[in-house]
Amino acid sequence: MATKIDRKIISYKVLTEENTSIPASETLPESNVESMHENMERPDILLGSTYKIKTPQSEHALYITINDMILNPDTEYEERRPYEVFINSKNMEHFQWMVALTRVISAIFRKGGDITFLVEELKGIFDPQGGYFKKGGVFMPSLVAEIGCAIETHMRDIGMLKSDDLDEHQKRFLAAKRKEFVARHNDTATLEEDESFPAQAVLCMKCHVKALVLMDGCMTCLNCGDSKCG
Repeated sequence: MATKIDRKIISYKVLTEENTSIPASETLPESNVESMHENMERPDILLGSTYKIKTPQSEHALYITINDMILNPDTEYEERRPYEVFINSKNMEHFQWMVALTRVISAIFRKGGDITFLVEELKGIFDPQGGYFKKGGVFMPSLVAEIGCAIETHMRDIGMLKSDDLDEHQKRFLAAKRKEFVARHNDTATLEEDESFPAQAVLCMKCHVKALVLMDGCMTCLNCGDSKCG
């Protein structure tokens, strides 16, 4: 008996004697795949992650909590998407604009679509009074930019953004170059601190870390590997 196929084929599987049925999780029609949208009802329980931000501009830390919604659970289309964000701190100096910022960001999360643009928009905000350096020589142009970095970290953790970390070979190469530079300049204190870079290093405009040094006649970043000589 012939069977009429009236919908688009999105996957197939060869049946054997050991496998005579296809799990429902593998036959979900593409038209039934749920995407994030603003009318989606909030579940009673959401998965969340909290990120701590400590700046030299305040004695109190900020805690950024991002809650996620699981879409299409137990199917091949399962994905975790940000649903809302909260910022909490003992420091009430920035309370007003932080509440406004979290409400706007949460609304964008729930709007759906490509929301990764938020990261670059937030990281591009500069404080007119000047930024600050974090541990390890990472430069933050503003508190808002660091909030953007926390959201970027979260998006990478849930798979929305691809990781741009160096591979193991590149990491070993840069670590060797750093030890070579430090030894050449007799900076033994830097050698003892794994996360620090030479005191002579300047700010790299690509990764915004104070790790750019002159090596072999070329300015090279010991953090991201960027080099003016290619």
